[in-house]
Amino acid sequence: MSNHSFLLPNIQEIYMSIDSINAEEKAKLIQLVNEGCLVLQECEDLKGGLRDTVRAIAEEIDVKPSVLTKAISVAHKAKLTEVRADFEDMETILETVGRTL
Repeated sequence: MSNHSFLLPNIQEIYMSIDSINAEEKAKLIQLVNEGCLVLQECEDLKGGLRDTVRAIAEEIDVKPSVLTKAISVAHKAKLTEVRADFEDMETILETVGRTL
């Protein structure tokens, strides 16, 4: 057993502390769960709206929705350099095995 075990709470203490919460702590938990549910619902709604918008614009400009979605994801995560490197690796592999068009 580690010399630092005193830093970690006993699992029974954790469960006992949850079982013995006071009214103020219970109210905080209720508020947290309720607000968390609202935030997650908003995220789902926003993602659904984005999917609809992507589909509509993809159809307008004759591009696959998945390409637009990937572009959004790459832009959001600022990962163009990484994605470009991955694509170059894939291209090299396909050239090596003679699977290019």
